[in-house]
Amino acid sequence: MLSVCIPVFNFNIAKLINELTHQGALLKIDFEIIVIDDASKNFKISNKNICSKIKYIELEKNIGRSKIRNLFLSFANYEYLLFIDCDSLIIHQDYLLNYIKEIKTKPNIVCGGRIYPEKCPSRNQRLSWKYGKLRESKPIHTRLLSPNKSFMTNNFLIQRVLLEEIKFDERLTQYGHEDTLFGFELSKRNVSITHIENPVLNGEIENNKIYLSKTEKAIQNLVKIVDFTKNDSEFIQDNKLLISYQKIKKIELFLRLIFLTLRPTIRVLLTNGIVNLYLIDFYKLGTFIETKKSR
Repeated sequence: MLSVCIPVFNFNIAKLINELTHQGALLKIDFEIIVIDDASKNFKISNKNICSKIKYIELEKNIGRSKIRNLFLSFANYEYLLFIDCDSLIIHQDYLLNYIKEIKTKPNIVCGGRIYPEKCPSRNQRLSWKYGKLRESKPIHTRLLSPNKSFMTNNFLIQRVLLEEIKFDERLTQYGHEDTLFGFELSKRNVSITHIENPVLNGEIENNKIYLSKTEKAIQNLVKIVDFTKNDSEFIQDNKLLISYQKIKKIELFLRLIFLTLRPTIRVLLTNGIVNLYLIDFYKLGTFIETKKSR
């Protein structure tokens, strides 16, 4: 019935595995947990030990977020695959049960959502925490307004045959926007996404510097995707950053000069936890312009 798929990179998954194992045993269903480690440098011994009774695969070379998700098809035995990010924490005792109830309705794909801690762990983590809490942690009623735009890979259930048909684009080898492209591909094929209230807690709030670096990599991926889709107007209209870029194209050279002048200052502010969402939006737009012009 259900294959739980956990791609791992440099994170201790003991709590996640213990909770999933416990919930799966109570349900008494055809169930398996599969862990694929994407060439981690940390926690390999402890993770391998905690996974001694489940499928555990170690990769010698890092293959990235898209390819590793497709790779689970080679190891999964069941009709539905539940993907959970390794830094997720299960916060509801009926987490797996909620997905099992959805499976009985034969859905294509189901997203459960994500939430963040109520309090910011530290100033050094404020950028990741604030952006995630205000922009990524969307309640069910918001996600239902734009089901495909709200797709995220951290916590979703998918029918095996659908993933075999529409795989994650393996041309994207670094962090970011593989979920954006996947959601768009689903939309193009009129595949409906079901959203439910079954969130996981984001268990890793990255420090400001790392989060900013990952944001830049994600924007580099977004530029690649625009090229892949040949500036598809539907894809552009599905992304807020690309919509903003279309609006300012006539003055992008001017904005680029402003961005290059202010970028060092903005980086200092953001990495020191002085976080304003409009400032982040401007930084992302400027990074997109600069990346596009530098290609």
